[in-house]
Amino acid sequence: MPDACFDHPRLAGIYDAFDGGRTDLDAYLTIVGTLDPARILDIGCGTGTPALRLARTGRTVIGADPAAASLEVARAKPDSSSVTWLHAGAAELPGVWAGREPVDLALMIGNVAQVFRTDDDWAAALRGVRRVTRPGGHLVFESRRPEFRGWEEWVEVNVPTTRDVAGVGAVERRFSLTEVKLPFVTFHYEYRFHADGTILTSDSTLRFRSEDEIATSLVDAGFDVLDVREAPDRPGREYVFLARVAG
Repeated sequence: MPDACFDHPRLAGIYDAFDGGRTDLDAYLTIVGTLDPARILDIGCGTGTPALRLARTGRTVIGADPAAASLEVARAKPDSSSVTWLHAGAAELPGVWAGREPVDLALMIGNVAQVFRTDDDWAAALRGVRRVTRPGGHLVFESRRPEFRGWEEWVEVNVPTTRDVAGVGAVERRFSLTEVKLPFVTFHYEYRFHADGTILTSDSTLRFRSEDEIATSLVDAGFDVLDVREAPDRPGREYVFLARVAG
């Protein structure tokens, strides 16, 4: 199930005000430029910022997400018709793919690869992606390095923040790290809407997998691992996997 920050209508509507800058997309655009895919799938597309930016390169882009509220935000954005939006998680993609050509490149940007907590869920997600990606097509995603222990600096980075959101008014967001029980890290957001005093919360858990775990899972799902590289904007903090559909 999607976290509330993505699937609650009021929280999805303010997501971009807090997390919409997305400077991390530059690295993915560089990879896209190198691979030069005609058809791209953005898995866990959220409110659509990456998918729309990719579509502006002239490529065919499909954005898929299990959070209906986030997709509604994406569909309301300018030029949203340039992207095909699918209400589906990664494992569900084959079931909604009828009549569509396979993609050349599938992306999981941000924390998407880490929301699959169990080995079964992660394996099902990879199988779903493989079935809608052409033979020889690519999968690119990032995952935080557990040995870096990035959660130890999250509390310092996530200070209480207030944004003035158009049509909504002032919203304050507070963060707390609630549990570290590796390989799982859980955190909590509280959102206070000043206009009416409403307080909404969202809890998230990420799974931190090692490089070897991820590589093995990719091979088991029918991918060849071509490269594991640094995230250029976050050196030492993340793995960036470049894999290819085998066969």
